[in-house]
Amino acid sequence: MTRYVVRRLAQMVLLFVVFLTVTWFLLYALPGDIVKQKFATNPNIPPEARQVAIERLGLDKPVLIQFRDYMINFFQLDFGLSFNQYPRKVSDIIAERLPRTIVLFLTALVSYYYAGFLAGKYLAWRRGKRGEMAVTIGGVGLYTVFYPWFALMAIWLFAAELGWLPISKFLNPDEWRNAPFTANQVFIRLFVTVLAVSVFMAAVVLLANRIRDHRPRTFAKIGGVALGVVLFIWYWWGTAGGALMRPYAGDIAEHLILPVAVLTAVNFAGIMLLTRSSMLETMREDFILTARAKGLSERAVRDRHAARTALLPVTTSLVLAVATVIDGGILTETVFSWPGMGEVLVTSVSNEDIPLALASFSFIGIMALVGHFLVDILYGVLDPRIRVGG
Repeated sequence: MTRYVVRRLAQMVLLFVVFLTVTWFLLYALPGDIVKQKFATNPNIPPEARQVAIERLGLDKPVLIQFRDYMINFFQLDFGLSFNQYPRKVSDIIAERLPRTIVLFLTALVSYYYAGFLAGKYLAWRRGKRGEMAVTIGGVGLYTVFYPWFALMAIWLFAAELGWLPISKFLNPDEWRNAPFTANQVFIRLFVTVLAVSVFMAAVVLLANRIRDHRPRTFAKIGGVALGVVLFIWYWWGTAGGALMRPYAGDIAEHLILPVAVLTAVNFAGIMLLTRSSMLETMREDFILTARAKGLSERAVRDRHAARTALLPVTTSLVLAVATVIDGGILTETVFSWPGMGEVLVTSVSNEDIPLALASFSFIGIMALVGHFLVDILYGVLDPRIRVGG
């Protein structure tokens, strides 16, 4: 296993270097001349300042020298200066936008994957029973709906007409006028606390699954989840730091509800159908028949044998979805006016902001490679029949 991990890590580094090289040359080959566009023809920039800016950005050097310098600086975690927001650092722009995208899309991701997996598991196990057709048709209908129209209708109904939720953006400027915190500080605090509680709950549930008796196992799961909720409430209501930040976190959470609900409604059907298909295939395996022959309860066969094996394709889809979450949903961020990484990607490429576009794409590449690596490891954990060779 150790040899496999080392070999895969070496392959990931090599593949990332190739990815970064190809991406750099593709972006550099975009039509237009960024030097003339931003500096040489701008009458508001004095000639001396233009030359200083061009030299500072390294645009006066030959292409191969620019590429060499970029690669050296990149692996020293220096992503350069933005062309369009000069002299602002690329790292500062990404640090500002990344938490917003992560909080929004990871929340939606967990929501629709969990809902889809539960629905798919029960639909497969109760195949042909009452309600299966209605749930399947409803889910597929939402999955195939035209997303921008559906999102706009949700905004019109729940925000404009009923006034239950904010129409757009990620915060209310009036409430943040004299805030002692920046929006990113609150985003990061929200993300860290929710992640910590989620990891705690997941660990409790995994440990509880080792308990053989159904009733103690159920009590352990419910108790662990309840304790996680209590810890979350205690932090935001019972500690000084959480209480001060709570009104601003509440404002962000209120703005999260509608985009997360829309993303969940539209995307959960795909996971539901994937889980259902995987469960139906797993239920025909010999080890399911063996588990039933041993006298195990239907719940144990479903949850501890069939569902665990059916998780393989779902896990693959989930990890790869997490790997691409950094690019955000361009449509979602546009419709809900959510300033995240999706907007950064579009504007940086269209405006030939090569350092910003490269940094954004490189983060996507890193997470995709890590995601594929985690999928391989998780396969061995979820299915004992899978072993690493060599």
